[in-house]
Amino acid sequence: MVTSPNAVASECGASVLRAGGTAVEAAIATCAALYVTYPHFCGLGGDALLVLADKSGKVQAVSGIGQAAQNIAGYEQHIPVRGPRSALTSAGAVSALECAWHISRDQMGGKSSWYSLLEPAMALAFEGYAISKSERFWLQFRQNERDALADVFNSFCQNDVLPKVGELRRRPDLGLSMKAIATRGARDFYEGELASDLAKGLRAAGSPLRAVDLAATHARAEAPLRLPYRDGVLVSQPPPTQGMSTLQIMGILDNFDLQKLTQGSADHYHLMIEAIKLAFDDRNQYLSDPDFVDVPTQRLLSPGYLSAQAAQINMQQAKAWPNVYQHGDTVYVGACDAAGNAASVLATVYFDWGSGVMVGDSGILWHNRGAAFSTDKHHPNILASGKRPFHTLNPGMYLKNNKPHILFGTQGADGQPQTLAALLTRLIDYDMDPASALAAPRFLLGKTFSDSSDNLKLESDVPIGVVRSLKERGHQLSMTDAQSPLMGHPGAIVIHTDSGSMIGAHDPRSDGLAIGV
Repeated sequence: MVTSPNAVASECGASVLRAGGTAVEAAIATCAALYVTYPHFCGLGGDALLVLADKSGKVQAVSGIGQAAQNIAGYEQHIPVRGPRSALTSAGAVSALECAWHISRDQMGGKSSWYSLLEPAMALAFEGYAISKSERFWLQFRQNERDALADVFNSFCQNDVLPKVGELRRRPDLGLSMKAIATRGARDFYEGELASDLAKGLRAAGSPLRAVDLAATHARAEAPLRLPYRDGVLVSQPPPTQGMSTLQIMGILDNFDLQKLTQGSADHYHLMIEAIKLAFDDRNQYLSDPDFVDVPTQRLLSPGYLSAQAAQINMQQAKAWPNVYQHGDTVYVGACDAAGNAASVLATVYFDWGSGVMVGDSGILWHNRGAAFSTDKHHPNILASGKRPFHTLNPGMYLKNNKPHILFGTQGADGQPQTLAALLTRLIDYDMDPASALAAPRFLLGKTFSDSSDNLKLESDVPIGVVRSLKERGHQLSMTDAQSPLMGHPGAIVIHTDSGSMIGAHDPRSDGLAIGV
């Protein structure tokens, strides 16, 4: 089974599974297709993170996070969020997929060639694909930023007119870049002919990135973070991602018997929101690149600490907020195969449409993840040469008996741990099926793209009695549309190892689809 926010991309992965490919190979093919069909959220010029599990239960985290340029002069006071100066970190997505491909080949019996996994994406780029509702939405949403996103609107609109949903789009320039990577290997993006062209294009645009920065970019395969929850174990990405935050939230919730609370009740929402506030306080204080800063992950995920955090929650009174908001847009891909291998993946260009810079004639949109750095000299996430920025992405898995039971992940920046708390409690504590858990009303604490207030946003299909009770506890509320695309686009696959059955779904707020084979 494979799930992603775009049906065409999901089918690319499903085709790999039908041909006998591994879950990791299917995830690679799906991601590559999304790099073509979902340019507003992900691409070759972005980052990617994966959690992989083989049939024996061995779990690995693959981290493809681009590091800051060597030359960071001029960023002492301010880091732009759009434009060439925001393109200040290298892109780890291609290296991450290559690293995953090697793991599949060497440890999972994968036999698909690198070229064959990128070939469907190349076909979409050359032959065309139907423009999605999501792409059209985010073009329209950013119309008032046309000056800052001039490259985007020049590349994705004809004659300055927004495209229609379903309209055919071809991207031959991107297809040629993909063909170079497929033919000459992933390192061509970093050290080959394509890398040379990218370095020239980035420099011409005004980015600080140079050829030496691309050449220094390598994905990492490392041990994931683990946390016991109920009768299983949650695994997620290590720092500098906020995987730690998701696990902290769930570890705090593990101190409460959620089955005594009604799903979707004011108590359920209040408890999740208060756990999120506590975890975000720690995230903002400690989280950074562990190559540069000591991140006390072991202490922050220890049972004693999480129990003490849980004891701070007052079920009748909301903790004061606001706190720092982190942006970001992303795609989630989940895949599992008949042999028991699994992949949980997130890919991103940070903000929707990233930096807004199309690099030369490569067809590649560069991300702006470097805008996540701080300029505060006392903050652990302060910008430094060669440093990886704090990352909102945190795909994960829930293991039972040391085997993958749930694959999960979501788009949504600050909303990622929040959405995952709602999704995981519904799947694990309330035994909901993926489609129902994903469709249920959600919340978002803090700013959004359309609302700069730091209050609690609730979708309008949350029952009025729940809304009233949350207000009485001191939550500052505003309402959003039901099934709002601003609430994230998670996906999930539940694997029943005893029967071999799988149930998957992607968020109805997206264009996504889960496909079983």
